[in-house]
Amino acid sequence: MSELFIVATPIGNLGDITIRAIETFKNVDVIAAEDTRHTLQLLNALETKGYGTHEQFHKQLVSCRSQNEEEGAKKLIQLLDEGKSVAFASDAGTPGISDPGAVLVTLVRQAGHTVIPIPGASAFATLISVAGAGGKTIIFEGFLSPKPGRRKSRVKELLETGDAFVLYESPFRIVKLLSDIADIESERRVVVGRELTKLHEEIVDGDAASVRDDFAGRDKILGEFAVFVSGSRKK
Repeated sequence: MSELFIVATPIGNLGDITIRAIETFKNVDVIAAEDTRHTLQLLNALETKGYGTHEQFHKQLVSCRSQNEEEGAKKLIQLLDEGKSVAFASDAGTPGISDPGAVLVTLVRQAGHTVIPIPGASAFATLISVAGAGGKTIIFEGFLSPKPGRRKSRVKELLETGDAFVLYESPFRIVKLLSDIADIESERRVVVGRELTKLHEEIVDGDAASVRDDFAGRDKILGEFAVFVSGSRKK
């Protein structure tokens, strides 16, 4: 029985890599990745920082993207069947949270191999830690549909639950998302994390209408976004 390690990687700041993640990359036989080019950059950076040698970080790389996750999983299972250990990393954060990984984990476990988590950075957990969330329930929804009608309909459903929730969004649709929230409940509190852990990290806290107006008034919006929307229920 071989082992598949699910490895969380930094969402922006290399300093957030864990000791376990580094040692896992150095010790496995194969490294699987959502984007092998992106993960190779991470491995090169770790080598440059002196965390290990070229030989320790550079080994067989296998693609396992969302578009080919089932096919990629079959290739990795074959390697596991041969007795090789495998580490899987998505481009950033924790695999399986709005990233590939869930299909891979399911198929590998069904094939009789052990799956081991190597925890670390997550945009979801990072935002929650500074949102002052409170309450017992937080819904993680990730990315909503890019179609305006479906997106707004889902936002309405989430707001009606009365529970807090977290969304991910691109810079191209963040104002539209905030507008959807403000149109339905303008006073609901939101906390927007832009470029979390990165050089230009920004956290904006306020009611939905004021935060929407803030971003709508900007000349240019860059970065990746995580959005916390507070619950309306009295806990």
